[in-house]
Amino acid sequence: MNLRKRLLDFGALQAALAWAAAGYIRLVHRTTRWSVEGPASSRDYISGQQPFIGCFWHGRLAMMLAAKPPGQPVHVLVSGHRDGLLISRGIAQFGVATVEGSSKRGGAEALRRIAQLVRDGAVVAITPDGPRGPNMRAKGGAIKAAQLSGAPLLAVTGAVSRRRLLGSWDRFCLALPFSRGVVLWSEPIAVPRQADDAELERLRLLLEESLNALTAEADRRCGQTAVEPAPAPETVGHAGA
Repeated sequence: MNLRKRLLDFGALQAALAWAAAGYIRLVHRTTRWSVEGPASSRDYISGQQPFIGCFWHGRLAMMLAAKPPGQPVHVLVSGHRDGLLISRGIAQFGVATVEGSSKRGGAEALRRIAQLVRDGAVVAITPDGPRGPNMRAKGGAIKAAQLSGAPLLAVTGAVSRRRLLGSWDRFCLALPFSRGVVLWSEPIAVPRQADDAELERLRLLLEESLNALTAEADRRCGQTAVEPAPAPETVGHAGA
């Protein structure tokens, strides 16, 4: 176990890092001039009137506070490893709860929990390329969650005019304060309960393509070079989260 992993095992250090990260995100959010845009078909969802499953790339996490629907409980799917626990501590400071699970551990139970939360009126957010990538390539967990819950998927992304791209697997976009920012939403994507494997795969690709197109457009509007997705894997399973 390397030194970073050993340090992250200490709860006090995790709490301090989460507090610092949340403080930084709050600073960026308050000093950025945000524009939030979406089609008319998504208006009831992004205004907090209808439950849905929101999907954004892992690398855009720091900008998603600007996308939070008003007046609705929000839950984010995170993995159970150290980074996921750190994220849980950080976003809790914004009143956002978490659901733990991934394609490798607790995925089936997480899908059932997500479906129940959505039926109860909550918004659930999923990073379909998390927790370990490939970057900007959607696994099938979000599609299965939408099929099980009956709620639509909405792709959402963010970009800022001042940023640093980190060398992490997700090309994490570290937003800088005093920026101009944009949040873009997609049309709702409905997943029929009786969809077969071929239809689920078509919708998975639709989600991936929608998110990548939105992200490239958001970067363009902020004067940034678009981040390229990782090479597409030959086969993407339907059960991933």
